Amino acid sequence: MSLILGILAQSGGAAASASSYESIATVTVGSGGSSSVSFTSIPSTFKHLQLRIFAATNRGTYSLDNIFGTFNGDSSAAYSFHGLEGSFGGASGNATANNTDFRTGTISSSASPNIFAASIVDILDYADTNKYKTTRSLSGFDLNGTISGIGGFVQLYSSNWRSTSAVTSITLNRQSGSNFIQYSSFALYGIKG
Repeated sequence: MSLILGILAQSGGAAASASSYESIATVTVGSGGSSSVSFTSIPSTFKHLQLRIFAATNRGTYSLDNIFGTFNGDSSAAYSFHGLEGSFGGASGNATANNTDFRTGTISSSASPNIFAASIVDILDYADTNKYKTTRSLSGFDLNGTISGIGGFVQLYSSNWRSTSAVTSITLNRQSGSNFIQYSSFALYGIKG
């Protein structure tokens, strides 16, 4: 835990106490699944936002999937990301520019039954109209080495939205599956300044 707090402090984001987080909204997917999840009318009264995701998709051909997001309905090529990821097979890095969405990380799928993945996404200075928006995320899950030859996955990502608009809504979509499956949970928190 002290390592994580140290990383946060070094990256310019002081670690927040538990009392600094305030729940804004939570979405839990029902039995029919959901193709996307949205948070709207986000208040501008916090310093930062945090998404806490516990989810899987119905992708049936591979044991993992990805979650991508947009701010304020903007699906123009105004996003970029870079990341580090590690799995059973080793470590790698990647980066892309001019995307139509930001990346929150890799999650599990129906091809790995009853396994959900976790992702924490910080959206920094989301209401500041003098700067572009930056996200940082940590995601991962463990498959115990039994599915698709992947023992598990952990990722660190940073994304950028090249807009000075305050973030007032967030929409999350899956990459390959058609739905987030039942019991997937998405919680949005405000972090006080």
